Amino acid sequence: MYNRRKIVGPFIFGGLLILWGVLILISQLLHIDFWAICWPAALILIGVWLLLRPRLVLDGAPVNIRPLADIRRSGAWSISDEEIWTFVGDTRLDMTQAEIPPGETVFRVYGFVGDVILRLPPEVGLSISSQAFLTESRMRGEKQDTFLSPYEYISPEYESAERKLRLETYFFVVTLKIYQA
Repeated sequence: MYNRRKIVGPFIFGGLLILWGVLILISQLLHIDFWAICWPAALILIGVWLLLRPRLVLDGAPVNIRPLADIRRSGAWSISDEEIWTFVGDTRLDMTQAEIPPGETVFRVYGFVGDVILRLPPEVGLSISSQAFLTESRMRGEKQDTFLSPYEYISPEYESAERKLRLETYFFVVTLKIYQA
């Protein structure tokens, strides 16, 4: 069985790049300023989508929208499924002292450009999926860059861990920094 998420993200991103290229080509060939129409239309569509979009995480999960701000959590806090939206900003989640429930917890982080910095205790299983134009990841002393392809990571102990965290990021450019003691 295939994972639909792994197919849909690159398909949509590739389609948007093709559409962007076609619009640029048509505007050059026909001397039409598509950008005078496209930018306002894109902003309107994004606004409508944000208002009417279906929930992307489990029912009841909070959505945290901060377009131009950093999100920082540390110390003792309770973790639950969550969706985080930023346009430009960093998301720093220190879970070393947090209360992590048994089972799988899902964090989805959306944005244009930003860093996602995650600190985890050693007993937590980790699964990462990043859909981005450019993903730079730094984990366990290793650096890996992916360009126009998804980044995937699953810790060796993920399946057997009592507490699991699944981090999904959807950005144009993202830097992932993962620290697990």
